[in-house]
Amino acid sequence: MNQPSGSTGTLAAWRQALGRWWAEFSLQTKLLAVATLVVSLLMTGITFFALNGIQRDARMSDTRYARDLGLLLSANVTPLVAEGNDRELASVAERFWRSSRSLRYIFFADPDGVIYLGIPIGGTSGSSELLLSRRLELPPDIQKRPDNPLIRQHLTPDGQVTDVFVPMVSEGRYFGVLALGINPNETLLASAALTREVTVAVFISIWVLVILGAVFNALTITQPVKELLRGVRQVAGGNFGARIALPVGGELGELLEGFNAMTAELEVYKAANIEELTAAQVKQESLIATMADGAVLLDASGAIVLANPTARRLFRWEGRKLEGQELISELPERLAIELHSALDNVMSGQQEAADVRCNVGEPPRTLRIVLQPVRDASGESLKGIAMTVQDLTREVELNAAQSRFISNVSHELRTPLFNIKSYVETLHDLGDQLSEEEKKEFLGIANAETDRLTRLVNDVLDLSRLESERAWSFDPLEVGPAIEQTLRTYRLNAEDKGVKLVFECEEPLPVVLGNWDLLLQVFDNLVGNALKFTPEGGQIVLRAYPWPDLCLINPDALPSEDLPRCDLSSPLPRLRIEISDSGCGISEADQDRIFERFFRVENAVHFEAGTGLGLSIVRGILDKHGTQIRMASEPGIGTSFWFDLPLEDSDQDELRLTAERRAEPAAMATSSALADSSISR
Repeated sequence: MNQPSGSTGTLAAWRQALGRWWAEFSLQTKLLAVATLVVSLLMTGITFFALNGIQRDARMSDTRYARDLGLLLSANVTPLVAEGNDRELASVAERFWRSSRSLRYIFFADPDGVIYLGIPIGGTSGSSELLLSRRLELPPDIQKRPDNPLIRQHLTPDGQVTDVFVPMVSEGRYFGVLALGINPNETLLASAALTREVTVAVFISIWVLVILGAVFNALTITQPVKELLRGVRQVAGGNFGARIALPVGGELGELLEGFNAMTAELEVYKAANIEELTAAQVKQESLIATMADGAVLLDASGAIVLANPTARRLFRWEGRKLEGQELISELPERLAIELHSALDNVMSGQQEAADVRCNVGEPPRTLRIVLQPVRDASGESLKGIAMTVQDLTREVELNAAQSRFISNVSHELRTPLFNIKSYVETLHDLGDQLSEEEKKEFLGIANAETDRLTRLVNDVLDLSRLESERAWSFDPLEVGPAIEQTLRTYRLNAEDKGVKLVFECEEPLPVVLGNWDLLLQVFDNLVGNALKFTPEGGQIVLRAYPWPDLCLINPDALPSEDLPRCDLSSPLPRLRIEISDSGCGISEADQDRIFERFFRVENAVHFEAGTGLGLSIVRGILDKHGTQIRMASEPGIGTSFWFDLPLEDSDQDELRLTAERRAEPAAMATSSALADSSISR
């Protein structure tokens, strides 16, 4: 069982080797081999038919010659056989045999077929030597056709022989058979041999010429063409260093030299342009990486090719390998569902572009995703998709805040304007019917509502002024009088509401560097807010003390149990101001947004009105002073705000630089919001 399988495997291996060998030849060589084979087979066939005709003619000639020779000899020896003159018969037969080179033998057989005389195997000295014991097997009807002898040919060790059997009949009596062996015509044999040799020589010559032509073709044409084809494939694959080193002359040699020169030029061109391409690619990648918007490049199948850091941050892709991954599988489920249909439409060509807005993540962020197809120069083949991701969360928040602000301002403006109009119309229409006390009351109400309008407009103007690039002057001043003036302003309101105002300070307070009007506005806003949210029976405490000089003396000491620990990050001693109340407090969720513009805590508590600009103005003013406001609050317990002011010996340039550094994040946030808004529009 193993032998056949082994033979089959060997045969298959030979077939594969033969197939590989045949595949190495070019089409031209294969056609030449097939043409040569056809020509050689045709020439061989023609020669074969010619030689076969010559041999057939030679056999027919030998047959006629043998027949004529046999009839001639039979006519001469039949009378001798009839007389029984064997000696004369032998003498005549021997002379006849010696006179012809074409005779191979002469036999005489009696009517029973027994040979009694043979030349050259018989003798002539006596009758006993002439008798033979051999017998011929002949057809029984041979004696009936004396004029039509039996002729046949057979091959012997000495060559081909034509046998002629002539019946000897005299006067109707049958005396036996004369057998002759005749050699073929030597001339015809030589001609046939020559023809055969010429045929073989022609066949061999044709194949020798074919082999020499194939070798010459392989050395002079096929091999250089193969090397040239191999070099062209390498160049097509981007290998411009390919060279062909073959000692070939003539036009083919010039072609190979031209190829080498071309590849050298291409290599130089590649080396000269690869740096420019690399620089351009680095510029593009740097540009994409520094884009404020997210950018994702997809291939024609929707797989990620490139994603800039902004896109990675927006989609939480930091540290992940995204190249080659499907975009839909890498997005959050909700976003993938919303984007899937738009992406399919752009990839299929149903839409030229797609604009999708959605909310993702916690806390929710508003994203705008723009899909733009990238096509080839003809505009028919899709090469990829450029996806731009814009974070519109800030814009949406600003729009919402602006809507709230417009709503609040409209409400705040409408109420006092309505009251002013009502009382003024009453005074105008019923002025003669009103008493002096009623007139004063109406005018007082109109005046109060006018003050209310003035405060609202001033808040908006103050915020606009703080966000401008106006240069503010800072002078040495005492904080105590500013705080006392604020307390006097709100003392009557506090007494009416049943809230106690307390000012605690260490005498004497150091002189600080600041702007009187701005600091007065800070105290006014903070105390006003504290009074607004402190119920009856509560108290508001203002404290002022140096900071952090106490910590420098004893880092473990605290100025009081209810104050925060010292902040050693301040480079110089400062004056700390605290405003604490025992009001309703601020929830943790609102604490993150309390200093935002237009944000109002009363949106949640629903019992006090305001524009939502007070604390935003406070933060802007303190940023101008190079400091930062902080807070601590607990719902139901109260709220504390504190900030530090620079002392008189502080450098104004250093203070201005500190203020600018603190203002940079706010300016960047504002610029980003404006950019988002302009992009959206």
